[in-house]
Amino acid sequence: MCAMDEKALARPFRVAVASDHAGFDLKTQIIRLLSDLGHEVEDFGARSAEPVDFADYVYPAALAVSDGRLERAILVDGAGYPSGIVANMLPNVYAAVANDPLSARYAREHSDTNVLCLGARIIGAGLAGQIVETWMIAKFLGGKYAARVEKVRRLASKHRRDPGDQTRKVLTVQDMRDAILRRQSMIIDDKTIMTPALLDFVRTVSG
Repeated sequence: MCAMDEKALARPFRVAVASDHAGFDLKTQIIRLLSDLGHEVEDFGARSAEPVDFADYVYPAALAVSDGRLERAILVDGAGYPSGIVANMLPNVYAAVANDPLSARYAREHSDTNVLCLGARIIGAGLAGQIVETWMIAKFLGGKYAARVEKVRRLASKHRRDPGDQTRKVLTVQDMRDAILRRQSMIIDDKTIMTPALLDFVRTVSG
């Protein structure tokens, strides 16, 4: 089957995209590519190439997949694996680092991953585009791979929180800045998770 035929068969997805400063430029190009392919994209930041902590951005994006608000996520940092570590901590998230198209295809066909992690300092924009397209188009093969994936999910269920637990809201520095600009109040309760950068920001303001 030719590439154009495969693209025609690929349905649109709701995709979370996030990066740190090292992945900012590549993330911008990936968002444009995903939009051109017809996917609905939600950008979780970072908003510039100024130094930031990657977890403050990739965590909320991966959480959107974990909670089922979005279907897939593409996370970009310098090497790819730091985002993968964070993403795979969350229930219902299966993240793979793929810095070549073959790994991206296997990540979907064999492992049914829903999060793709890329290393902006390892690959260029052209190769990243091929990887993203391959991963978005490839379909899980099922069969013997389904049995293997199910075994992994059963293992994960032994260690991760009950799916019935109430969804927790995550607040970032960007959320705080948006609320200040819009003069909106922010409701924070015992179910709210504040990212490390936001905690630092609050300590700076209050101190």
